[in-house]
Amino acid sequence: MKSAPSVPSEQQFGDNPVAVRETDHYVQEYVESFVDKWDELVDWDRRASSEGDFFIRHLRERGAKRVLDVATGTGFHSVRLIEAGFEVVSVDGSAEMLYKAFDNARDRGHVLRPVNADWRWLNRDIHGVYDAVICLGNSFTHLFSERDRRKALAEFYAVLRHDGFLLLDQRNYDAILDHGYSSDHLYYYCGEDVSVAPEHIDEGLARFRYKFSDGSKYHLNMFPLRRGYVRRLMNEVGFQKVTTYGDFQQTYSDEDPDFFIHVAEKSYGSDPNDPGEGGIVRERPPSRPGARTKDAGDTQGDAKGDTR
Repeated sequence: MKSAPSVPSEQQFGDNPVAVRETDHYVQEYVESFVDKWDELVDWDRRASSEGDFFIRHLRERGAKRVLDVATGTGFHSVRLIEAGFEVVSVDGSAEMLYKAFDNARDRGHVLRPVNADWRWLNRDIHGVYDAVICLGNSFTHLFSERDRRKALAEFYAVLRHDGFLLLDQRNYDAILDHGYSSDHLYYYCGEDVSVAPEHIDEGLARFRYKFSDGSKYHLNMFPLRRGYVRRLMNEVGFQKVTTYGDFQQTYSDEDPDFFIHVAEKSYGSDPNDPGEGGIVRERPPSRPGARTKDAGDTQGDAKGDTR
């Protein structure tokens, strides 16, 4: 594993935490004590039950064998995919997360293949091509500038086979920005003794607080990506078809899901009903009185006060 910059023992956001809107800061946010508690937040068993075989099924239906997990975290999805028979390489920008993931995999009888790498220069550290790239756990939200987001998506695109695809998820920031925060924690963060809530929300920052049963508190500063904006970026980078699911369902009301999952395909489809170049595919429920008819995220750009 590559050596990584030293990480402070405690989170450091300075005198004005809401002013911290830089991509590179996320590594300092995943301090060792926070990483050690991360699995309390996820709860592997409850998480596996809530998502079922959604990701495994999508990978198998598309014939994927080699998978690049670019947001390994503590290893939940890497381990699940290894146990399902996939060949997995596990990437993360946080060395602390990779150390924890390696231990978690070893405890379950597996040997992880970890790579400490920055998405913006992914192909500098990752060689060969993959059938699928997965970027899960709301990780893409750590990128604060459009330049970084485009660069990362281009790197994901480049490491895929000609018919490969990307699985990327994100919080439903549209609902949070437009209607306020609520979550039942049914699908992603399943830990019962952890409180997760935003402390600050604006169009350029979502600052979340994670409070654990022992009284310890941690924070993450993230960019509140709108769904339509992410899909547009995927198309502009080169992905030909993007299908979006809400909490693992293809049909949903915009405000309901906690999370969106995008399936971005690199090659043109052979389906005659395929919408073609730049196509966005998502089944929509019947419109409701007063419902929005246009994604506000279609015009989202950099964060206000973006420093990059």
